[in-house]
Amino acid sequence: MTENRSKKDEYQKALAAFGQAVKEFHKGDFEKASDLLGGFIEKYPAEREIVDRARTYLAIARKRPKKEAVSMKGFEDYTHYGVIRANQGDYDGAMRLFQKALECKEKEGLVYYLLADVHCLMGQPEPALDYLKKAIQKDKSFSTLAQNEPDFEPLWDDKKFKLLTRLA
Repeated sequence: MTENRSKKDEYQKALAAFGQAVKEFHKGDFEKASDLLGGFIEKYPAEREIVDRARTYLAIARKRPKKEAVSMKGFEDYTHYGVIRANQGDYDGAMRLFQKALECKEKEGLVYYLLADVHCLMGQPEPALDYLKKAIQKDKSFSTLAQNEPDFEPLWDDKKFKLLTRLA
């Protein structure tokens, strides 16, 4: 019985390791995915079915071009690549880029709007509303945008959101 539990635990660990590698693959970090997949194949050779899938992912990841560093030169680059990161689900990366954009143009409402959007996507309504308030203070048009932005849908019934966007 202990042997069966041990095999089951090992299988669960293998699944978790494989899942992490595939997650990196889907994020587009093929270098990290390759490392994780290679390590997985080495560590869990007995899990033949999963190892076969890992080899397929590994072959694809190795054929993908290496990520090239992008040189960010200012506000537009930080906001553009921040939006890309947010669309990829890399909210932490997006917020770092938006903070850099904010350092370039502190008075630009767009950055506050984008930060509000990311916080909303992360399920953090309070910071989202705080940033949205700052965005609307800088440019009233963000009020209309927020009312129609599906990312803000979780806030549409919120009294503070309605007050900020004058929907009450």
